[in-house]
Amino acid sequence: MPSHTDILPAGAPPIRQLLSSTTTASLSRGGSIMNNNNNNIIINNTSQQGLPVAEFATALNGVNGHTDRLVKQMLWWSLGLMAIIILVLRIYQRWRAHLRHLIAMSLTPTQQTYFSRYQTSWVWKIKKYLIYAPLKNKRHNREIRLSSAINIGTIPSRVQTLLLFLFLFSNIAYTLAVDWRKMNHYAVAAEMRGRSGVLAIVNMIPLVMFAGRNNPLIPILQVSFDTYNLLHRWTGRIVVLESVLHTACWAYVKYAATGWKGVWVQISEDKFSGWGMVATLCMIFILFISLSPIRHAFYETFINAHIISTIGILAGVYVHCDVGKLPQLTYVRVIILIWATDRITRMLRLIWYNHSRAGWTTASVQALSGDACRVTLHCPRKFNVKPGTHAYLRFGSVKPWESHPFSIAWVEHKAASSAAAAQLSVDLPISEEKKFRGKLRESETVSDISFIIHAQTGMTRQLHTKAYACYPKILSIRAAIEGPYGGYHSLDSYGHVVLFAGSSGITHQIPFVRHLIETSTERTVATRKITLIWIIRDAEHLEWVRPWMDIILRMPGRRECLVVKLFVTRPRNPAEIRSPSNTVQMYPGRPNVPLLIQNEVNEQVGAMCVTVCGPGGLADNVREAVRDVQEDSVVDFIEESFTW
Repeated sequence: MPSHTDILPAGAPPIRQLLSSTTTASLSRGGSIMNNNNNNIIINNTSQQGLPVAEFATALNGVNGHTDRLVKQMLWWSLGLMAIIILVLRIYQRWRAHLRHLIAMSLTPTQQTYFSRYQTSWVWKIKKYLIYAPLKNKRHNREIRLSSAINIGTIPSRVQTLLLFLFLFSNIAYTLAVDWRKMNHYAVAAEMRGRSGVLAIVNMIPLVMFAGRNNPLIPILQVSFDTYNLLHRWTGRIVVLESVLHTACWAYVKYAATGWKGVWVQISEDKFSGWGMVATLCMIFILFISLSPIRHAFYETFINAHIISTIGILAGVYVHCDVGKLPQLTYVRVIILIWATDRITRMLRLIWYNHSRAGWTTASVQALSGDACRVTLHCPRKFNVKPGTHAYLRFGSVKPWESHPFSIAWVEHKAASSAAAAQLSVDLPISEEKKFRGKLRESETVSDISFIIHAQTGMTRQLHTKAYACYPKILSIRAAIEGPYGGYHSLDSYGHVVLFAGSSGITHQIPFVRHLIETSTERTVATRKITLIWIIRDAEHLEWVRPWMDIILRMPGRRECLVVKLFVTRPRNPAEIRSPSNTVQMYPGRPNVPLLIQNEVNEQVGAMCVTVCGPGGLADNVREAVRDVQEDSVVDFIEESFTW
């Protein structure tokens, strides 16, 4: 690092002959010429605070540690308070739902009328105008597209926008809370450098937690992973901006002291500054590739680049804080621990559920019409799931480094797989038969887990292509399942449940139908009426779920509680769309969602819940229709989506 003072001994040539271009630049950046007691001329590049300008670019010089600690505590308290408020509301909701469940499960439909009316008007107003409301008009989950290739993304809901605004506003306020009364702008830049750096590190903790699949806040607060993903994206943008500001404040002061050459020397030769710059550049790269049009167009590339860049960020920030002996090093260790714990947990889940002495998980993939596949994973262990859960799938011969989430449509538990039972029927040597029976004892219960995967691009398209090449045979490949995740919404306390599904979204709703029919006949839930509404393009898509629907339609008590309404939007011949029975009705064309929901409200049994899983346009229509009937009766709304 160049020195900040040049001393010219007495008797030297005239000052004009000795002033170099560097010294002249130093004077132009606020330096001064003074004469010491020994008649030596001192060219001093110092600030009005009495420190050399370059000192404000190093270590903690100029940083207001007291205010930084105060701001850090305020940020933590605000996040904690928000979590506590949500937790209290969730506990209250669970308590009311549990109480309603206990009372209503033994009541007749007529006796449940009490639960269909609000006791206070403010409840439905909050739900209609805040909790269920889009930011504006009715658009929320329908993607904004400039063209078929340019996807801008979705619009946050009103309550999501409020939370994001409060979080963003608080970070701006904390960043700008510096002592602007200082006459020296280098000192102000140094204080802002420290503030933005502290905020970036502190915000990285919720940033990493929001991204984790095993985030403990998901089951505690019962906030969907989709919402956490939204918070992750916006928190990431805030962290990047704060990191860029942190770097810019340092570079501004460093340039004032040494010029661009000194900035480059510092970055290239100093470990502290160099690794800090690595972290900042990785953040800027993630910000660029996470822009919605780029992220949606090259999603799989984005995921892989995101992971590599994240490792670069964690390494850069750690070395930066460790070399500089910064007090934020503890936070960085916590961040790395959270990130590593989530990754290790996912790896352990993969190993546990996909391998036993009986073997590895395999998948049977059957190509279906409409660019879909019915995928059944044969797991060597029991895989317990609840309705509404999803899992991440990997396939050995189709981009095995990638995993994608899919709703679990059907689960069957067995004493042993059919393949294993068949193998026992084959004559085996005594030693081999004993070994094989030993494996079955180790894995007494196995699970077949089924999904419907609609081919889009990338991995799903390649999987469908491989399965279609085998048609009519079934493709068998090595696979792995990670999960289950989600399933935190219970419908057991509602007397009336309406389930909307669009296309492959039916896989999210079928487990609820199966569970509610089973428990309704046993009188262990409040549900007395179930309406399943499925919108598909072609009648051939009914084959996607025919094996499971055949089982559901044969379940005891099904006719008393379940009505299925099928809408075929593009039938080849509308005259062929006929309803097979009063409880299974088929219609050509698109559904009138507001009319359907109003009809359900007119026949409502107790408290009603409307759920939807499907394209964004369908979800927005259902949301709007539910908001329109809030004043009439108790109607809750649950939306399942995988926005990214």
